[in-house]
Amino acid sequence: MIKHIVQWKLHDNAEGNSKEINARKAKQMLESLNGKIPGLIKLEVGIDFSCTEASSDLVLYSEFETKEALENYPAHPEHLALKPFIEAIRSERRMIDYEV
Repeated sequence: MIKHIVQWKLHDNAEGNSKEINARKAKQMLESLNGKIPGLIKLEVGIDFSCTEASSDLVLYSEFETKEALENYPAHPEHLALKPFIEAIRSERRMIDYEV
């Protein structure tokens, strides 16, 4: 199994919305990918409530059946459809992929 984790810091305002509204919208959009991506076992999104200097604002935790499934994920049309919004609202992105 492959685990794919992404953390984002968000702009205070983007796309005409506050950080909080954009975080909720991104969560809904990303979690809608469940059941639509081949090889995606699970995807969940969390919104930070600690709001410290070291915090990210949003985290995606996902599990894939294989490395190939993860490699195919970015080009899937459902993922591509939400990518412009995520890129517009984020100021920073970090990720890690690992196998268990």
